Amino acid sequence: MAETFGTPLIGRDEEVARLWGVLERARAGEARAVLVAGDAGVGKTRTLTEIAGRAARAGVTVLTGHCVDLGDVGLPYLPFTEVLGAVAADERLAPVLAAHPEAERMLGGGTDAVRDVGGRLRLFEGMAALLADLSDAAPVLLVLEDLHWADQSSRDLLRFLLSRGVLQPATGGTAGHRLAVLASYRADDLHRRHPLRPLLAELVRLPAVERLELRPLADAEVARLVRSVEDRPLPDTTVRRIVERAEGNAFYAEELVAATGSEGGGVPSGLADVLLIRVEQLSDTAQQVLRTAAVAGRRVEHDLLRDAVGLPDDALESALREAVGHQLLVAGERDTYTFRHALAREAVYGDLLPGERARLHGAFARLLAGRGPAAETAAERAHHYRESHDPAAALAASLEAAGHAQRVGAPAEELRHLEAALDLWEAVAAADRPTGDGVDRVRLMLRASAAAAHAGESHRAVSLTRAALAGVGQDADSELAARVRYTLAGNLIGVDSLRAAYAYSSEALEMIPAEPPSPTWVWAAATHVLAARQVGDDDTALRVGRRALAVAERLRVTDAQADLLVSLANLEGDGRRSPEGRVRLTEARELARRAGNAPVELRALYNLAVGAYESGELEESLPWLAEGLDRARRAGLLSSPYPMEMRYLQLVVLYTLGRWDACVTAAEADAAVLPASGGYTVAPALHVALARGELDGAAGRARALLEGPFDWMATLVAGIALTDAAALRGDAEAAVAQVRTTVDALTDVTGTRPDVAVRLAALALAAVADAAVEARLTGDEDAAGRWAGTARELADLARERALRGATGRPQGPEGMAWLARAEAEEIRAVTGPDPAAWEKAVAAFAYGDAYERARCRLRYAEALLVAERREEAAGEARAVRETAVRLGARPLLERVDALVRRGRLGGGTGAPQRTSVLTAREGDVLRLLALGRSNRQIGEELFISGKTASVHVSNILAKLGAGSRTEAVAIAYREGLITPGAVASG
Repeated sequence: MAETFGTPLIGRDEEVARLWGVLERARAGEARAVLVAGDAGVGKTRTLTEIAGRAARAGVTVLTGHCVDLGDVGLPYLPFTEVLGAVAADERLAPVLAAHPEAERMLGGGTDAVRDVGGRLRLFEGMAALLADLSDAAPVLLVLEDLHWADQSSRDLLRFLLSRGVLQPATGGTAGHRLAVLASYRADDLHRRHPLRPLLAELVRLPAVERLELRPLADAEVARLVRSVEDRPLPDTTVRRIVERAEGNAFYAEELVAATGSEGGGVPSGLADVLLIRVEQLSDTAQQVLRTAAVAGRRVEHDLLRDAVGLPDDALESALREAVGHQLLVAGERDTYTFRHALAREAVYGDLLPGERARLHGAFARLLAGRGPAAETAAERAHHYRESHDPAAALAASLEAAGHAQRVGAPAEELRHLEAALDLWEAVAAADRPTGDGVDRVRLMLRASAAAAHAGESHRAVSLTRAALAGVGQDADSELAARVRYTLAGNLIGVDSLRAAYAYSSEALEMIPAEPPSPTWVWAAATHVLAARQVGDDDTALRVGRRALAVAERLRVTDAQADLLVSLANLEGDGRRSPEGRVRLTEARELARRAGNAPVELRALYNLAVGAYESGELEESLPWLAEGLDRARRAGLLSSPYPMEMRYLQLVVLYTLGRWDACVTAAEADAAVLPASGGYTVAPALHVALARGELDGAAGRARALLEGPFDWMATLVAGIALTDAAALRGDAEAAVAQVRTTVDALTDVTGTRPDVAVRLAALALAAVADAAVEARLTGDEDAAGRWAGTARELADLARERALRGATGRPQGPEGMAWLARAEAEEIRAVTGPDPAAWEKAVAAFAYGDAYERARCRLRYAEALLVAERREEAAGEARAVRETAVRLGARPLLERVDALVRRGRLGGGTGAPQRTSVLTAREGDVLRLLALGRSNRQIGEELFISGKTASVHVSNILAKLGAGSRTEAVAIAYREGLITPGAVASG
């Protein structure tokens, strides 16, 4: 790090010790990261500089990258480009960089390195490998400053490095990477919707990442700092006043000290005023240089500053020496100057006159235009041109920057640059606007909507397409008007606005005559087929789809033909689950591949995978998913809708097959590279967390999915997780309420309830049946009746959705399995456990769902015990236990062990009795006595007759010398034969 400070570091001993400990662990081969948070001016840079200095003296390679505030535009990977520049400039490190061309290309602009998401991942992996190799030569400290200004691509790369890259623990007993990452950000800049917030929430959950907050200094520490900063003695009243005004902020304190004694007297009320007083103490020439540097940004190269300020070299050097001497600027490596603190730069910049600011921005824009490859400076030039009120040049640079962002795989930055271009469009005279294909306002909006979709911002894509629609004038050609409408329809389907989608697709189809046939009509028809199916108008979908397919074949519009084949495969016969449907889908995949239309190819692959899954052929779906995700990576479409759903389905299959560790690992890998809107794709990991007993954490993550605009899939995923969590807690009321809320939210515009309702109903029924059984045991017949009625209601819902799914046909093996479970729970709630019903449920889940089959087998074992088929019950319990142990499903394991203990099936792992006075069976009876159970209730819970229970109670009274059941329980508590915890868990 280039910054140097003339004052000692005060009040940060604990934080420095902690950071140094992290670095020491990293030097020993345990890679670590610390997120350093604090308000502006609290001392983040000063603390990191201290650590960096110590590290450098200890032989550690220190690499630093800074994020820069460029307003509403971004410069992809800026802090990492700075790091790579330092590596390239160091003759010891440059050969290591040369061995990693993927990372090195980013330094050169990256135009060929990251054309798609696959390239983006290669870049990420290349950067991780570079850091790993550097750490093999010597320990590395990577410092990233001001993450609150980081562009999205930099945030994504940081996420990858910390979650999948260089912080991964070593395996096989080998040492890990000798790397520490310290990244700072302004906590007071993180408003509620700041894009860094979700990333920080993800990173702090990683085992190798910790957070360190730099809190304001204590008053005594600020006083020490004030006295150390000033050479001359300060009056106590002055020190106290500075301490009061600084409020624990070290930078405030130093600036207040520096302003002490300035002309005008007194201490200014705001930090900006303080900073400007210090600036005004400089000569006119130094102030001119400082104002020019402020326009460049936090950091500026000497040559660029020299050309912008236009001073002779000796005058410039004198002014710079003055600014450095007053600690306003810091001289850095490679002939750069940096404002000592971002707030100083902001204050100077804010004090510029409007005309002065515009003139200087224009100077920097023109200078950057003549320096280096144009693509590298496009974002900066766009910023400077916009601030210099040169909209034509800003428009051209914004479009250039958008193209650069697209090439380096930064769709979010591409979107921002395109939106900047759209903001500038009307301010630029028509003659001065860029020309060429696709360069008009409407087409730019369509391009921006595509970038939004690729970045996972579905709702933004809709807004942009609506704006394009508003921009289509009466004199626009009908094909463009139709294209805007069917694009809007497709985007609306993506956000589940189905009625509106149908209306716009209808308009699009009407705007283009069917004769003579045209490709635009074919695509309008293909979109209308999708929209019609979504609103339940299958007749229209079939009629239009068959006609459009014939036209597409005649015109040889191969990709549209493929898209229509996918739609018809879902509409005709038994749909995508049938052999005929899969033949059509395979044909569609081949046609789309030949046409080079990746989105349609992905749609075909997704439907092939779902068709296999819905048929119960889970293993068969995995190759289709792998092929689809690989195709999405190569096409740069990994964040688009079908690949996102494929990632979700892949995790679902892994979860269902019982490959839970693989599921969790894949979910973590996805979270490292997917946009925030892809959060629902990690949902199967929530099911693993629930099954392993992490109820509160999983429920919290599920609720987080419901924040923001309505998302159909996120609502479905959260509904499943929250219903199961409530059922596992035994909260029947909450489980039923969650089912109703979720089903209502997912019911479509035609009133059709979602297919997932059968699963939701079955999950809630587990808790409802438990409540009904408990009510019967306690003799509360009213409650038992109410719960039985709720059970019938939920079972009716399950039957209605399972027997007539969204396609109008019965659901596949998964849906029918959930129905079997729901009906078995209904019987248990209404009349008691039925072995035949649970045997049917166990068989239904044999298609591949290991965990749900085990849960049904546990109920089956309970039913067999009630029917006094003990040997069969013991066999089922053993099978359940084996699955629970293999999966790590702790709550299920506890439940089966409790059943084994209560049913005396043998082989359980329950805790031994604490006394030999009572037998194990009498211990079980005693715990139920403490719960107030009657002999009949004890018999039902322990699967023995009421008469046998009565005998056990009599024996307990005799052994304990008790005259009543109540006295026996009191004696048992006093002598430690039972404990409140044992009673509660019994």
